[in-house]
Amino acid sequence: MPKVNHSVKFVGAGPGDPELITVKGQKALNEADLIIYAGSLVPEALLKWKKDSAKAVNSASMNLDEIATMIQKAHKENQKIVRLHTGDPSLYGAIFEQMRELDKHDIEYEVIPGVTAAFAAAAAMGMEYTLPEVTQTLILTRISGRTPVPDQESLELLASHQSSMAIYLSIAHVDRVQQILALHYGEQSICAVAYKVSHPEERIVFTKIKNLSATVKSENLNRQALIIVGKAVETASLKKAVIKSKLYDAGFSHGFREQTCDCSSGSNAVNAESSGCS
Repeated sequence: MPKVNHSVKFVGAGPGDPELITVKGQKALNEADLIIYAGSLVPEALLKWKKDSAKAVNSASMNLDEIATMIQKAHKENQKIVRLHTGDPSLYGAIFEQMRELDKHDIEYEVIPGVTAAFAAAAAMGMEYTLPEVTQTLILTRISGRTPVPDQESLELLASHQSSMAIYLSIAHVDRVQQILALHYGEQSICAVAYKVSHPEERIVFTKIKNLSATVKSENLNRQALIIVGKAVETASLKKAVIKSKLYDAGFSHGFREQTCDCSSGSNAVNAESSGCS
């Protein structure tokens, strides 16, 4: 039997668009002999990158033992194996338990990161999560459901920070989410529902928090949807003016650029005209 030397590759498929997989992930798919993909979330369109001779297995109906057994068998046969997960594998990907199973059998593995839906949604919305002097924190979380959330990470506590927040795996609990967000962000604040981001069916729906539940139900946004909230969402939806960052401010010096005029952006900006800047 030939020496087994191929590590198993956990690959982030990205949010759905086959072209949003990384170049490294695409190469791994192209070289794989066996691809085990999370078919409940990963579109089959991603399999366009596999070679014709590769075997693709949908793991949607498989349990952990069955997945681990399939990997072990293929590994013994010296096959190149890709475990394809939606988005980025490290976020709600359940890869850690799979890694522990491979550790038991001394099977080496590596992880190739991917684009998570929250970032694909921001791109689709033309939004920046971290606006100068408005919000500098992004929280990725979920509400407690069939999978419990630690008390110190409850949506109620996290929402109290009023930062930018992308809420995963919670659309089925939209009534509770609306109640919590209304308390901390205000009923009149604008939030967004990002449905099947980067898929052909992609939809971005803006609504006031007080209308969130009704909007989700009337628009049938009942699965594969993120709820995104925070001042950055409102700024993007209304195309509000923002405080400029220091990064490109002509009156701000840093290690790669000298100050070129006596002005600065931000809340302490002086009038550019009076300082000779234009």
